[in-house]
Amino acid sequence: MPERFTLVLVKPSHYDDDGYVIQWLRSAIPSNSLAVLHGLAVDCQKRGVLGHGVEWVVRALDETNTRVHPEKLARLIRDNGGRGLVGLVGVQSNQFPHAMDLARRFRAAGVQVSIGGFHVSGCLAMLPSMPAELQEAMDLGVSLYAGEAENHFEEVLRDAWAGSLKPLYNYAADLPALEGAPPPMLPASRIKRTAGRLTTVDAGRGCPFLCSFCTIINVQGRKSRRRSADDIEHIIRQNLAQGINHFFITDDNLARNKDWEPIFDRMIELREREGLKFKFTVQVDTMCHRIPGFIEKGARAGISKVFLGLESINPDSLAGARKKQNKIQEYRKMLLEWKRWKVTTYAGYILGFPGDTPEQLLHDIEIIKRELPLDLLEFFCLTPLPGSEDHLKLHQAGAFLDPDLNKYDLEHVCAKHPTMSRERWEKLYRQAWAAYYTDEHIRTVMRRATASGISAGKMMFLLLWFHGCISIEKIHPLEGGYMRRKYRLDRRPGLPIESPLVFYPRYAWESVSKHAKFLRLIWRYYWFRQSLKRDPEAKNYRDVALTPVADDELETLEMMQVLAK
Repeated sequence: MPERFTLVLVKPSHYDDDGYVIQWLRSAIPSNSLAVLHGLAVDCQKRGVLGHGVEWVVRALDETNTRVHPEKLARLIRDNGGRGLVGLVGVQSNQFPHAMDLARRFRAAGVQVSIGGFHVSGCLAMLPSMPAELQEAMDLGVSLYAGEAENHFEEVLRDAWAGSLKPLYNYAADLPALEGAPPPMLPASRIKRTAGRLTTVDAGRGCPFLCSFCTIINVQGRKSRRRSADDIEHIIRQNLAQGINHFFITDDNLARNKDWEPIFDRMIELREREGLKFKFTVQVDTMCHRIPGFIEKGARAGISKVFLGLESINPDSLAGARKKQNKIQEYRKMLLEWKRWKVTTYAGYILGFPGDTPEQLLHDIEIIKRELPLDLLEFFCLTPLPGSEDHLKLHQAGAFLDPDLNKYDLEHVCAKHPTMSRERWEKLYRQAWAAYYTDEHIRTVMRRATASGISAGKMMFLLLWFHGCISIEKIHPLEGGYMRRKYRLDRRPGLPIESPLVFYPRYAWESVSKHAKFLRLIWRYYWFRQSLKRDPEAKNYRDVALTPVADDELETLEMMQVLAK
C-alpha cells in the first residue's frame, strides 16, 4: 500500500451553561481559521511537502455544525497507516477547555494533536510566563502553535509525518505577507452546513488602532498586511464555481486595509462588467465614511451588510478603552451614508465599562433606538480576553479573573466591576437585549428599511434571528444557528451524564417548543411586513433617525448633548 498521511482539522465549539457542546444542524458563521488551514493543507499536498509518493487524507470539521468523534477519527488515522495529525484550529479562549477535552481523548488513542488560535497566540504574545492551561497541554503531549500558519505549516506537517512534533511552535512575532499566499478555501460540502451558504476570506490582517479590550492588535499586529485584488478575484471565482456566492470578509477593519480600493474596483468589475452575482459582509470602523469613495465603492462591490464597532455612545467610556477613533458626533452621518446605499448595518455595544451604570446604559439604548438609523444592535460584556491589554493589566495587578475560560465568550461576566455586582451585570446584559428588540422597535426598523429601499422581509428575518437567538435559544446570535443539536454523552467532564429517560424527552420538548415560539414570532411580524408592502406611503416614512444631519444637532439630539457637558 502507498504511504498515507491523515490530516484532520477541527474548529472546536464550546460548552453552553448546561455543559453541552453548542452545535447546530446549520450554524451561522463559518470559521476563517479552518478555511485558511485547509487552504494551506491543500497547497502543501499539491507541492508534495511530505514526498511525492505520499497519499493525503484531509478532513476539515467545524464542530458548530458537525459532531466530532475522537475515537472514530483516531480509527481513521490507524486504518490509513497510523501517520496523522489532528489540528485543533482557531481556538479562542472560551473554546480552549473543550479543545483540551477533545485533545485528551485523541491523545488517549495515540493520536498526535496540535492546538493553535487566539488563546495560545494571545497568551504567549502578552503574558510574561506560560499559563497553567498551556503548560498542561504540553505535559499531555499536545503541541502548541502560536502565530499565523503561512510559511510554517509545512514544518508542522513534516514533524507530524516523522512523529516528532515539537512541544511549541512560536511564530507569533513572524507576521507573514499575504499577497500570493494560498487562499482560504473550504469544500462546498462544508460550507453548505452554514445558514445561507456563507464562506469566509481575510482580505487583510492587522488593525492600526489601540483598543484596550482587543486581541487582534496583539496577535495579528497593527500593520496592514493584505491579499492582492488578483488573490481576492481568484477566491471569488473558486467559490462561485462550487455554487457559493456569499462571503464574510473577516478583516477586523476592512476600511484600514491599504488596498481596499483596488480590491473594490476589481469586485465592481466582476459584478458590473461580467455580471457575476455575489455579496459580502464586512467589518469597518465608525469613521469609514470619511474615506472618499469607500462606502459608495463598497456597496457597488457587493457589500450588503456591514458590522460596526460602535461600542458606546459615552465618550468617557470610549476614551478609557483607548477607542478614540470613535467620534459620537459622526455616528449619524456614517449610518445614514450606509443607508443611502441600501446596506444593512450591525453594531456591537459593550456593557460594563468602569463608569457604566444600569440606568445610564438602558437610557442610552433608548437614545440609540430613537436617534440612530441602526438596524441590528448586539451586546457584549466587557471581557478581559487573554491577549488583550485589559487582561494583561488585571493579570499583573493580581485582580480577579474567572478561572473558567469557557465563560470568556463575551456573554458572561469574567471580572469585577467598580459599581455593579456580577448578578447585576448579568441581569443588565439580558435587559439590554430585551430593551432593543421590543415589538415597537422591530417594526420601526422594518419601516426604516422600507423607506431606505432595503427589503423589509430580509430585515424581518435578521431581526427575528437576533431576537430569537437571545430570547428563545438563550445564545448570542453570533453563536446561533438552526436546529440545536445536543448529544447526551457529549457533556462537559465533571457534570453527570443524564438518564436517557430524562434527556431525550426534554430535548424533544425543547426542540418542539422552540420551533413553536419562532413560528409565533414570524406570524407576529409577517402581517406587519405585508402591511408595509401594501402601504403606498411606506417609502416616505421619516423619523428622527432618518432625518438628514443638521448643524443644530448639538442642541436638538440627546445623544449629542453629552458632548456639550
